[in-house]
Amino acid sequence: MNTEAKVFVVDDDAAVRDSLSMLLEATGHTVVAFSSAMGFLEACARCSNGCAILDLSMPDMDGLALQEEMLRRGIRMPVIFLSGHGTVPATVRAIKAGAMDFLTKPVDGSVLLVRVQDALRECSRLQQHDKTSHSNASLLTTLTDRELEVMMLVVAGHTSKDIAQHLTISYRTVEIHRAHIMHKTGATNLLELARLAGET
Repeated sequence: MNTEAKVFVVDDDAAVRDSLSMLLEATGHTVVAFSSAMGFLEACARCSNGCAILDLSMPDMDGLALQEEMLRRGIRMPVIFLSGHGTVPATVRAIKAGAMDFLTKPVDGSVLLVRVQDALRECSRLQQHDKTSHSNASLLTTLTDRELEVMMLVVAGHTSKDIAQHLTISYRTVEIHRAHIMHKTGATNLLELARLAGET
């Protein structure tokens, strides 16, 4: 599987697709261009490594609708919008939905390149976060139901004495559960445990 980050360009204007592809490829990026939102969705059902440059105004499905569909399908990648006539409401809607930027055509090549670099860095950050969350989730599956229960109470700030009373078990049993939790998760303190619980 090719894990190289790609720049996906989605624009119904062939001249724009070609010029953006040339600009990005000249600076070392791998570009995959599409003339329609549906073409992109069909080819990138589970894509996540890269960023997308979307035209705001396209027939059939515009850029904002495509962004919403990407979110619905779990295609998690940073989005940069391009528009020949961007409106404030459209810009606000795009940014609220998580777009990295909203640029107007004709776009300044140097500005676009900087935004693409930012977007690819954000993509890398998202992937690292997902990997950490997956790893943490795997660690938590090693805990018994009772250990999970104790962990959530510990993270919520309850003392071992409180937990013992709440679960009607002995203080010593709570302490044993706590020791098992720390050992299985690899957490060395309460802060690490809370972060691990919060990232899953």
